[in-house]
Amino acid sequence: MTNHPPRYTPEQIEQRWQERWERDGLYRAKVDPARPKYYALTMLPYPSGDLHIGHWYAMTPSDARARYLRMRGYNVMYPIGFDAFGLPAENAAIQRGIHPKQWTYSNIAYMRKQLRSMGAMWDWDREAVSCDPAYYKWTQWIFTQLFKHGLAYKKLSPVDWCPNCNTTLAREQVWGDDRHCERCKTPVIKKNLDQWYFRITKYADELLNFDGIDWPERVRTLQTNWIGRSAGAQVTFLSGAADPIVVFTTRPDTLWGATFLVLAPEHPLVSKLTTPAQKVAVDEYVAEVTRRTDIEREAAGKDKTGVFIGAFATNPVNGAQIPIWIADYVLVTYGTGAIMAVPAHDERDFEFALKFGLPILPVIERPDGLTKSCAPAGTMQTGFAAALRAENIACEELNGALCCTIPQPKVARYVEIAQRL
Repeated sequence: MTNHPPRYTPEQIEQRWQERWERDGLYRAKVDPARPKYYALTMLPYPSGDLHIGHWYAMTPSDARARYLRMRGYNVMYPIGFDAFGLPAENAAIQRGIHPKQWTYSNIAYMRKQLRSMGAMWDWDREAVSCDPAYYKWTQWIFTQLFKHGLAYKKLSPVDWCPNCNTTLAREQVWGDDRHCERCKTPVIKKNLDQWYFRITKYADELLNFDGIDWPERVRTLQTNWIGRSAGAQVTFLSGAADPIVVFTTRPDTLWGATFLVLAPEHPLVSKLTTPAQKVAVDEYVAEVTRRTDIEREAAGKDKTGVFIGAFATNPVNGAQIPIWIADYVLVTYGTGAIMAVPAHDERDFEFALKFGLPILPVIERPDGLTKSCAPAGTMQTGFAAALRAENIACEELNGALCCTIPQPKVARYVEIAQRL
């Protein structure tokens, strides 16, 4: 006869040991100078009312590492709590006719019981509930210090917005090609909100210094691109209504070649500057573009789209009146949300200008009175170089680009050829 081992019955065994661990304070972090310290943290769950396998899927790796380090002799502090602020709790409470606090704390009580049954090595004496005044007073204190030191500021910025849940959504909460809310399936829209930002640009040098940090090269590249440091200048164009339109440029010497402005469709001046004759076209374009993601809008090789808003701005260096357009390749979240378009020296501007018949003026002032222009590789149609040479405009091909030296009398002819070809 085969002897089977005793059957494992978790409801009998686990509760007994968990009670023992609690009595002994096994996972309680106490000050102990004799041991090296380690702070472990997992994602604090939102008190939606019930845990699911996704919670434990995210918490298991951090719990395993915390246990491993504790077994290696580290004094591990591993707190747990609940990320309990947000409009979803308020909406759920409204639907049920109860106070949000009652709804939230009843969910926390139930989920706390569930979490305790898991047997993870959290220090429950250090539980943090983000909607508890004892907790968020320190969040307020930190924010106040940042504000006092000029490190917190407000600006308008677009967000993904669910009109049914009446709240902003993270990118991960917007699902499908039709971009709907993961909770209620309502189509998501873009909405400009006045939001707080932290001025991390003051720490760009420190954030780009990887000395002493053992990061993979891929992560260093991601960090560098995220910081996106650029050296240049801010230039102010004035609209016909005297509204300042600030652009950032790394090439202020090409200002003479700026032949139009492009605003992001979400730019706050779009609605103000759009003329009545262009309002329908602009509104339709804005509604269509703001349903797309930033990645879709900036995709390489995508056909250029845009709409003239009917307004003009003054180029500050030469007084020229240049048209104002909106286009999807300009993002309100990048730079100032407005660019000066210099199509002779920028590939995207060049493609845009060719499509919509806008001036391409290759001017960089030189003491000898000549103009230099370099059309990037792949932006020229067949016959462009031949037509220029036929006009005695000297051109040289360099790595696929066409670099030209243009006498001043030939500049206008160059523009005509560029627009035609």
